[in-house]
Amino acid sequence: MTNGELGHGWLAIGQLAKRAGVKASALRFYEQKGLISSARSQGGQRVYPQHVLRRVAFIRAAQGVGLSLEEIGHALAGLPEGRTPTPEDWSALARDWQLLLEARITALQLMQRKLSACVGCGCLSLRHCALYNPQDQAARHGAGARYLMGDFPPDIDDQ
Repeated sequence: MTNGELGHGWLAIGQLAKRAGVKASALRFYEQKGLISSARSQGGQRVYPQHVLRRVAFIRAAQGVGLSLEEIGHALAGLPEGRTPTPEDWSALARDWQLLLEARITALQLMQRKLSACVGCGCLSLRHCALYNPQDQAARHGAGARYLMGDFPPDIDDQ
């Protein structure tokens, strides 16, 4: 490759960023994390094989469903020769991620239930507040903010 010319199938970092809809800094970050790789042109410019465009799309889609870059990197590392994921790969990975996503949904639903019972600090419901813990009722469960750690406060009817 010469400085002014990229060979067929290669994209300069700016071209890849524009086509992928991400900033060049994101591409450098993905590369630093080992999610994508580049080469250098004779002029020292960072260039990417065109198939990296699909790999970036995969990364963004996986981030869109809430996966961390570490989880995405683990999935990409499992592909033969670091290739771009195929639709079949995505399907298999999606099945593997179902349990992870279901656990996150459950945790968020629990948090939602706790928030709906909490009126917040400066509390308007000291009798039932999970943060206030009247008469140290949660102490029997151990140290710490027990209701915030997953224990449930007694129903208001139990008091």
